[in-house]
Amino acid sequence: MESEEMLAGGLTEPRPATPEIQEIANKVKPQLEEKTNKTYEKFEAIIYRSQVVAGTNYYIKVHVGGNNYVHIRVFQSLPHQEDPLKLIGYQVDKTKDDELTGF
Repeated sequence: MESEEMLAGGLTEPRPATPEIQEIANKVKPQLEEKTNKTYEKFEAIIYRSQVVAGTNYYIKVHVGGNNYVHIRVFQSLPHQEDPLKLIGYQVDKTKDDELTGF
């Protein structure tokens, strides 16, 4: 990831999703499908925000088909911890225009 000048704990401004963000979303997709009891054929990361904590929280808006979007929060631990990505939270029934906020 590019370096970001920000204070720990603050959210970055929304930015277009990168291939790395799509990969993060793809890795937690099974966790989301289990929690929502749905299968998402389309799962395209659109925008994201990040937050540096003891690791990084990623807030990602994902297009799941039609006019339907979900917001997911994914935690990535510090590199030396080697923990898997974890879906921390999600919001369903979102639209393209819903603001991506911390949750």
